[in-house]
Amino acid sequence: MHEILNKKGFICDMDGVIYHGNEILDGVKDFVNWLIENKKEFIFLTNSPERTPHELSMKLKRMGLDVSADHFYNSAMATAEFLASQKPDCTAYVIGEAALTKAMYDRKIYMNDVNPDYVVLGETRTYNFEKIEKATNLVKNGAKLIGTNPDTTGVIETGIMPATGAIIAPIEIATSKKAYFVGKPNPLMLRHALNKINLHSADIAFIGDRMDTDIIAGIESNIDTVLVLSGVTAVEDIEKFPYRPKYVLNGVGDLLK
Repeated sequence: MHEILNKKGFICDMDGVIYHGNEILDGVKDFVNWLIENKKEFIFLTNSPERTPHELSMKLKRMGLDVSADHFYNSAMATAEFLASQKPDCTAYVIGEAALTKAMYDRKIYMNDVNPDYVVLGETRTYNFEKIEKATNLVKNGAKLIGTNPDTTGVIETGIMPATGAIIAPIEIATSKKAYFVGKPNPLMLRHALNKINLHSADIAFIGDRMDTDIIAGIESNIDTVLVLSGVTAVEDIEKFPYRPKYVLNGVGDLLK
């Protein structure tokens, strides 16, 4: 535990690590307080593009955690940063929630539904056939197809919901074009988070609950990985993968025991 606790910074996944749905997980409050009291650099990282950092901060506040908005980084922000670096002043046709559109505007990427450079899709509950049809024809006419994250499902209180990887599939099939996904397991998103806290990879521990997104992204970014079993992964699941996390814990609360 001392090796992990001596790290200068931490990047933590959110759902399954910090909370599940609208419930804070055991030991999280003590862990977050420890981060703050010990002046550790930290970022909460999420593949979900639906909420802005301020909204994520408010969500944690409702759960009893006071964490400022500058400690959050999501796939909407990573996607906007990627597009701005690839083609400054580009335009996009966006299918997603307000947080995704805001992230685009923040990076000076403006909306265009006639001849955009990119079609960008993130999780949304306003998905419909008209938008699929529009996006399909824009991609057919040359727009590049971008997904905020490759997750096919997301966990909600009543079960699961189709996530970006699932709802972008009809456009991929109709156009015979494969989307480029910016979120985890793409290590690009993790590197963006590293730049945000200005630390070297050797000084960071990455804590996540998924082998197929969190752990592989950490390994490919040369960051020490901590798998917690408080989310979707059980101990027996680890053997199904050709790679392993450096550490396995029941939850982040174990770090302080």
